[in-house]
Amino acid sequence: MAIWSEIQRQFKRKLATEVHIKRKDKGLLYLGLAISVWSFSAFLNIIYYHFDVDNWLKIISQNMFSILNSLFLILALYYFDHSPNYIYNNKKSIKRIIIFFVVLSLLSLVLAFTLGDTLVAYGFRLNTLPDLLLSAVLSWFLILTLFRTFRSKNLHHVAILSVLSVVLLFLAQLYLVFDLNDFDLYIDWIKILSKTTLIFLFLVLGTIWVIELAQLPEAKTMKIHFTTWNQLVLTIPAKNIINKEVSFGKKTTQFNNLLKFAIRRKYASEEHMCIEVYNGGEILNQTYLTRIIENINNILELKADDKLKRNDFFTFIGNAKYSLRFLPEHITINNALLQEFIANTPKGIYREIANYK
Repeated sequence: MAIWSEIQRQFKRKLATEVHIKRKDKGLLYLGLAISVWSFSAFLNIIYYHFDVDNWLKIISQNMFSILNSLFLILALYYFDHSPNYIYNNKKSIKRIIIFFVVLSLLSLVLAFTLGDTLVAYGFRLNTLPDLLLSAVLSWFLILTLFRTFRSKNLHHVAILSVLSVVLLFLAQLYLVFDLNDFDLYIDWIKILSKTTLIFLFLVLGTIWVIELAQLPEAKTMKIHFTTWNQLVLTIPAKNIINKEVSFGKKTTQFNNLLKFAIRRKYASEEHMCIEVYNGGEILNQTYLTRIIENINNILELKADDKLKRNDFFTFIGNAKYSLRFLPEHITINNALLQEFIANTPKGIYREIANYK
């Protein structure tokens, strides 16, 4: 949470100069709250240990804290641009998930109150089943998100470690469902190992975010000029790129996608300046954005330190939406190219955008 607060203080003004749409980067905040739930739950366990507390109350509180922790983690995943499409696409998905969580929580409470002290039935605790279902769904979301995120940063070993950590965390939930008192010591070690590893992974994510924000080229120094079909001239001084010509050749799709971003950024209102990138959106996959950057790096034969990253070009706004980082006054599009693009693009919105003043 301290890292999140520092990012908001240090970089919010910088990002606001690029995009006037209100940014709500609360991913790290929700991760911090999820960890805080773990801490508070552990604190209560200490109290339960020193005082004579009914076992029924322990189970109820454990269920509720587990569900609350899961809720914070789901809310955090909404801000990851590598989370599963169902979470990443729009706010409606998040609302559905929250409703799902609330229903499961109520169901868990009803089962607990109905069963009373009869916690074990048919070999497992019935009132913990909703929480187990919740943990299974969340674990799958976490595995996909963390693995994709770390792999995109070329941290392949960390990506594998994140998967193992989440799997262990899910296995540690089984003691709430089944009567595993004989394995308490092993379960405690699994919980310590998995949760500590996840906390370290979250800190790595926060550190990576800080580094990426700090290394972003200043938008006011970046210029892009679309000269003709599949060609542009690029200037990014921080990457030692000064008036370098980039020819996309036969990679027309990449050029068209970049031109779409430029037209929206230069001419559109704030409402239309972003493009939705997901299966079913105007651009189907984030891979299309990555390929644009990789192609530019290859064409310009940039050195390792000067190679462009996707965040150098595109800003993730939220709700699966991305915007070009270049300032409108630093985007130039040849008029003949613009007219030809509008004439050959089925979406009428670009005709409206280009005429927007």
